[in-house]
Amino acid sequence: MAGDPQKLAAEAEEAAVRGDLAEAQRLFGEAAERAGGDLSLWMKHAALSRAVGRPRVALASVYKALEVAPLDFAALLMRASLLTALDEASAGEAWGEALAQKPDGALPPQLAKVIEQGEQRHEAWLAERNAVLEAAASAAANDASEEEQQRLARFRSNALRRTRPYHSSPTHFHFPGLAEYEFWPRSRFPWLAELEAATEQIAAELQVVLSAERNELVPYIQYAAHEPLDQWRPLNHNPDWTAVHLWKSGQVVEANARHCPRTIALLDRLDQPRIAGASPNAMFSLLAPHTAIPPHVGYNNARLVCHLPLIIPDGCWFRVGAETRHWRRGQAFVFDDTIEHEAMNPTDELRIVFIFDLWHPDLSEHERAGVAAMISAQGSPSGGL
Repeated sequence: MAGDPQKLAAEAEEAAVRGDLAEAQRLFGEAAERAGGDLSLWMKHAALSRAVGRPRVALASVYKALEVAPLDFAALLMRASLLTALDEASAGEAWGEALAQKPDGALPPQLAKVIEQGEQRHEAWLAERNAVLEAAASAAANDASEEEQQRLARFRSNALRRTRPYHSSPTHFHFPGLAEYEFWPRSRFPWLAELEAATEQIAAELQVVLSAERNELVPYIQYAAHEPLDQWRPLNHNPDWTAVHLWKSGQVVEANARHCPRTIALLDRLDQPRIAGASPNAMFSLLAPHTAIPPHVGYNNARLVCHLPLIIPDGCWFRVGAETRHWRRGQAFVFDDTIEHEAMNPTDELRIVFIFDLWHPDLSEHERAGVAAMISAQGSPSGGL
C-alpha cells in the first residue's frame, strides 16, 4: 500500500541499484520516518545521505538509529566518522565510545583502516584532554605528596577511561568497610625497608632450601577438580607454578623452614594473621618460563599480601586492577589480592618471589579476633595463599 515502509524501502533499493542515489536517499528517509524505530532503515538513510554529500542529515539519522540502539557499534562508528568529517570537537570522544563497543573477533577488512584511524584520533583526543586536566590540577599537585600525586593521576586516568575502578571481590570472605588499594602506599608499612634490606639474606636461604635434599616443592594451586572454581583451572596441580612453603595454612613446614632461620625470624616481627588452619602463610613462589598466571582474586579481604622479588628475569610483570608493575629484585610491595590480578613470566628463565600474608591494617583487635574465629570455624578454602 502507498506509504508502506517496506514498499518504500524496496523502491529505495531499486533506485540505488540504478544509480539514483538522491532518490534512494529520499525514499529511505521517508521509509524510516514512517517505520519509526527501525534501526536498519535509519542507518541506510544515513549511509545514503553521506553518499550524496549531506553529512549533517546523515548525522541526524544516525542519532535516530542510536535512539533505537544506543550501543550499536555500526551506528557509533558512523557517528564518529561523520563528526570527524564535520571537524566537530566531540569527534575524539565519539571514537572512544564507538571503540568501547567493538565486538570481539575478526571484523570485515574494510573496517580495519577505519578503526585504526579512529584509534589514532581517540588517542590524540585523550592526550589533549589529559594535558588540560593535568594543567587544571597542577597547583594542587605541586604541593601534594608522591602518594597523593599518584591518586590524582589515577583520578585523571579514570576520568579519561584509560583505566577503570577495580574493587575487592574475594571468593569467600568479605569484611565490609575496609580501604581498597590495588598496590598499597609504602607509608602504611614502614617495615618494608627492613624487609628489602634483608633481600640478600633471604635469597641466600632460598638457595639453601632449593638445594636441600628434602625440600618440599609443591604446585602453588591445589584443589579438587570437582570444586566450583574456574579461575585457576590451567594451573591447578601444575608444576609450572610451584612453591616452597615456610608457613602453610598456619603450620610451619619444618622441612623448608629449618633452612631459613633469618627469614623466619623476620616474619615473626611482622603483622601476619594467626588463624588456625588458615594463616600465617609464607613461601617462595616459583613461576616457570613462559608461564602466565591468569586473572583471579583471593579468598579473604581481611588480609593483604606482600611480594619481595628475589630472582627476576627482565620482563616479568604483575598486574593488580589497572596498574601493572615489573618486579624488581629487592623492591617489595603490598597489594590486595582480592582485587583482580595476574602475572606473566615471558622469559626463558625461572622467576622467584617471596610471598607472605598480612592483616589488613584497618581491622581493630576485636575485628581481627572475630575474623580469625570465623575463618577457623569454617575452614580456609583450598587453592589459595
